Amino acid sequence: MKQVIQNFKTGELYVDDVPMPSITNGMVLVDNKFSLISAGTERGTVKVGKANLLGKAKQRPDLVAQVLQNVKKEGLKATLDKVKTKLDSLKALGYSTSGVVRASMDKKGLFKPGDRVACAGQDFASHSELVSIPQNLIAKIPDNVSFEDASYTTLGAIALQGVRQCDPTLGDNVCVIGLGLLGQITCQLLKANGCNVFGIDLSERLVNLAKDISADEAMLRNNAHLIASIDDFTNGYGFDSVIITAAAPSNDPIELSAEISRKKGKVIVVGAVKMDVPRDPHFYRKELELKLSCSYGPGRYDVNYEDNGNDYPYAYVRWTEQRNMEAFLKLISNGGINLKPLTSHVFDIEAAEKAYDIVLGKTEEPSIGILLKYPSEEKSRYKTNFKLSENPIGNINVGFIGAGSFAQSYLIPNVKLAGASLDTVVTSKGITSKNVAEKFKFNNSSSLAKEVLENKQINTIFVATPHNSHATYVKDALANNKNVFVEKPLAMNLSELKEIEKVYSTSKGQLMVGFNRRFAQVSTELKNAFDGLSEPIFVNIRVNAGFIPKEHWTQNPNIGGGRIIGEMCHFIDLMQYYTSSEPIRVFAESIDTSNEKMNTDDNISIVVKFKNGSVGNLVYLANGDKSLPKELIEVFGGGIVGRIHDFRLGELHSRNKVKKIKSPSKGHKQEVMAFVEALKNEKPSPISFESIRLTTLTTFKIIDSLRTGLPQHID
Repeated sequence: MKQVIQNFKTGELYVDDVPMPSITNGMVLVDNKFSLISAGTERGTVKVGKANLLGKAKQRPDLVAQVLQNVKKEGLKATLDKVKTKLDSLKALGYSTSGVVRASMDKKGLFKPGDRVACAGQDFASHSELVSIPQNLIAKIPDNVSFEDASYTTLGAIALQGVRQCDPTLGDNVCVIGLGLLGQITCQLLKANGCNVFGIDLSERLVNLAKDISADEAMLRNNAHLIASIDDFTNGYGFDSVIITAAAPSNDPIELSAEISRKKGKVIVVGAVKMDVPRDPHFYRKELELKLSCSYGPGRYDVNYEDNGNDYPYAYVRWTEQRNMEAFLKLISNGGINLKPLTSHVFDIEAAEKAYDIVLGKTEEPSIGILLKYPSEEKSRYKTNFKLSENPIGNINVGFIGAGSFAQSYLIPNVKLAGASLDTVVTSKGITSKNVAEKFKFNNSSSLAKEVLENKQINTIFVATPHNSHATYVKDALANNKNVFVEKPLAMNLSELKEIEKVYSTSKGQLMVGFNRRFAQVSTELKNAFDGLSEPIFVNIRVNAGFIPKEHWTQNPNIGGGRIIGEMCHFIDLMQYYTSSEPIRVFAESIDTSNEKMNTDDNISIVVKFKNGSVGNLVYLANGDKSLPKELIEVFGGGIVGRIHDFRLGELHSRNKVKKIKSPSKGHKQEVMAFVEALKNEKPSPISFESIRLTTLTTFKIIDSLRTGLPQHID
């Protein structure tokens, strides 16, 4: 299928063929008919992509701060590798489309094949022939509304949410600053609400358009008579509300809005403008109310709503993203909104580059609403798999399911370095799989996991998907007698673990879980120092993990499983490694707090008893400060002490002497190399299945101990 793509590294913008997306629970697959180019938002996005590295840094200082923090944690080289991976990526453009449902897995069964729908969402409702949309970001189109008009729905919902923040009443005098596409729609919504509307813009063409179709009066910002005209329009009182829909780097819209507001008026910021709010003379003396409007409405940026498909109760949250979309479509249907005059251009998808030339000002051509049109012929030609190369297939032929930043930084390069052949990479979005396939020279890119699971030429599968899918892919791969490397965790619950045990017992494949820390150079040196001891040892681990909000996907019990299952498993494995013994009992205590932002299980003390008498103590904390290194590991026994400082440095204390050990990494490279070498030499997996099983089981028992307040036996 064809999709508009921007290479974030080079800034190049083009149309390419990519695999069609796949859908999972809660998603709807839609054949696009039209999509809207939102000139303001997309112009900014494309310009960031086209900027050089310094330009990108200036426009995204928040990301620069993250990079600097990562340098402190992982070192310069590892951080540079991550940055290169991020930059060398393809970006999907667009966020407002209309089309016809091809297939649906929405949880409520609301959408059926053939339904006409409007779609929303960056990275979902893209400029692409086929899109996969979360169920709460899609709305049915009334029969009398065209696909062209429906493609404006996302922008309409943004405008509608801004108007809702304004809370206008019949007869209110309202000013709209910025008469681009968003401003024109906002003016029409206010008129439909019975308001007297005044528009302001820098463009004479847009001012005239507003006068024709959406505002009672409109004027140029630099008109010498502007303030006098506003006084006349408002009888000298000023505006009840001012809605800023402009996108501007200056502070002028904020300052102007304060000047022209009445006392106790409202200023609503919808567009991206500078917000150095001047206290005097207006905001303070008029007691103005300043409000920001968050995109399409309640639900935006809420993973639970957008990604997981959980709606807010209608009685308590009347207007959500989806309900705003539905309301806007109904306004079009009833004739309250007229979008026809706003469409200045329509381009076929193949000519998208010409459309963006207009958006970016390369072509001096007046425009406002630019639509991309998609072919209406039978789309059976869509493919889920693209052949890109004919590289020779080795003894270890690998397929990847999932290829996010972690896989691209730590797994794929090391699989290639180990001498395995890269056959097929699978991601849910075709644009991602093709990008990764081209970047790392896979033979194929795909959007369907079964194309690697059922491929007889692929004998080894790496799984790097969200946690809740691990067990399913592991079972399917083992059932097909394939070797499996899965990122932690192996399973989310006891039932999944038992199912994996059953399949593994009859499979010819090997299984490995990404417990990388035991493979770090500093870990292996410490392990060698304690090997041969006849007495038990004590392992003490302190992890300054850092705060992760409850809404993050890793904290969702149905997707990430929480940090006990998803992260603490690393340290249970490390304890097994150092003690050379099996865990038999575990007891856990977490803090108690009334702070709703904090997950108490993220601040926990865990004691693990091992079969040979050894003890492991894990203190895992999310309430500390980032300036403290993340991990401290201490191993005591037989007159020897080993210490690891954040896997960057190590110490071995023995016979009153200290040996310093450098640790260049956390063992990601070494674990992949060890796994591939074991497969090449037909040896068992570097970590035994029993050890993996016990580590996973222990994490479940930690949760049981927290809930019961009692030690839990591990069997």
